[in-house]
Amino acid sequence: MITYNLYKLLKQELKNGSSDLVTRPSGQIIRNRIEKDIGKEKDGEIIALDFSKVGIIDYSCADEIVAKLVSRLLSGEYGDKYIILTGLNENQKENIEVALERKELAVMAEMGNGKRILIGSLNNYLKETLNLILKKSKITASELSKTMKLEANTSGTRLLNLHKKRLVKRIDEIRNGGRVWIYEKI
Repeated sequence: MITYNLYKLLKQELKNGSSDLVTRPSGQIIRNRIEKDIGKEKDGEIIALDFSKVGIIDYSCADEIVAKLVSRLLSGEYGDKYIILTGLNENQKENIEVALERKELAVMAEMGNGKRILIGSLNNYLKETLNLILKKSKITASELSKTMKLEANTSGTRLLNLHKKRLVKRIDEIRNGGRVWIYEKI
């Protein structure tokens, strides 16, 4: 995992002395810098956006930075990469969540207390599947099918949808002479 310290980026890019992420133009500047850096990362990389030293983030800045990054990530603009938010406090989470929900997006986050949660909008059956992956760390479609008593194609579809939303990482393994997709938490 590679961590981008948003407080440090804020100081480097905005040079206004503030520790707050506010206004849409400020968000655009920070997002542009993050996008430039993401482009240099290798495929499969998990990029943590660290909010731990940031004061507040308002809705417009959350929309510019987080919602647009997630939207572009899902469209494939950054290749095979993943984003997780870290070091969030409740106020930051609230504004980011509103920005994501308005665009029906979701992202994984690790709160300041270390707890991993989903922020944003995701339908209930995918949330249920994601929660199982968070508990087990990783799972195959066959294991999901047995655990949740689902048809094989249903479990495979759920896992693929979570992967397409960049909420779980997919790796392939050779088991018993065959290739198996493993879905793991980010």
